[in-house]
Amino acid sequence: MNEKKIIELKGVSKSFDGELILDNIDLKIYEKEFMTLLGPSGCGKTTTLRIIAGFVTPDCGELLFDGEKINDVPPYKRSVNTVFQKYALFPHLNVYENIAFALRLKKTPEEEIYERVEEMLTMVNLRGFEKRDVNLLSGGQQQRVAIARALINKPRVLLLDEPLGALDLKLRKDMQNELKNIQRKTGITFIYVTHDQEEALSMSDTVVVMANGKIQQIGSPTDIYNEPENAFVADFIGESNIIDGVMLDDFKVRFSGHEFVCLDKGFGKSEPVDVVVRPEDVDVVPVEKGMLSGIVDSVTFKGVHYEIIVTINKFKWMIQSTDYVAPGQKIGIYVEPDAIHIMKKSEFSGMFGDYSSFSDELEHLSDVTEEEE
Repeated sequence: MNEKKIIELKGVSKSFDGELILDNIDLKIYEKEFMTLLGPSGCGKTTTLRIIAGFVTPDCGELLFDGEKINDVPPYKRSVNTVFQKYALFPHLNVYENIAFALRLKKTPEEEIYERVEEMLTMVNLRGFEKRDVNLLSGGQQQRVAIARALINKPRVLLLDEPLGALDLKLRKDMQNELKNIQRKTGITFIYVTHDQEEALSMSDTVVVMANGKIQQIGSPTDIYNEPENAFVADFIGESNIIDGVMLDDFKVRFSGHEFVCLDKGFGKSEPVDVVVRPEDVDVVPVEKGMLSGIVDSVTFKGVHYEIIVTINKFKWMIQSTDYVAPGQKIGIYVEPDAIHIMKKSEFSGMFGDYSSFSDELEHLSDVTEEEE
């Protein structure tokens, strides 16, 4: 990755109506990076994006672009463009004129406009659509026009605020690939906002996980998934069993009434910790071969694997396995040392990672009712 810093937020805070939305955040963004701000509604990710765009001014702290402070520089003077979830295309202009709009404002010669618009249409796979009425395009096509319009100015940074939120699942997947390719081709820095974990993991170079107006962790998608720093991150990125444990010594932890070998060290002797075990890393074995055993509560077929909820020492684990087990059956589980990840206790300890109240319907309901801050 390019190590030239393009944007930096230093000690940035923002309140609305007396409510703290961003709490003293520091963030560095590099050239040619695809960075995603990820978190639930109200975590401050959209406010961060709007501060970078210039639509919101921070209450305190500094926003630097190429090392220069730009807190008070108006949006149109920043080398930044934004693509919103509501594409805000000009309904009275056709595809060509929508994309050409910014160049017309700059009085760019007609020949150059034509060349640049054609280049953009090729990039977003919309050649032949020049004369189309934008109101008659599909959601995915409108999205491409919005991206082409934002890119034609050759901004140094493109901000994308939940831009795929209105699309259906298959189209979202196609557009994720498309966006990643466009970002690679253009070398423009992308800053992307989403609450969709899978989207963040599949597209980004760097993921910034936010909660309660603070940055919880910054890292590559694999770091964030495999080495979460606290219970919030572990729960928000994929499924996680998060169990109370005690670090007995370096490489030795006790949880669920059993001692386990792990790969973590540097904790205090007998320090209380949060233990993360991902559902796909648990092996189902006969009871006599298990490190722990429990009774199966429910089994759901998920296509590639079964999702098994099992009660072990009053704690409900989720296990993902390609082998079927029956509800009510007693099973053993085996966990390899590298499947155990130890985290320090945090304000989020005890809030996540037990599947006693787990239900797919509840998860989908929370998706539907989400409103961004």
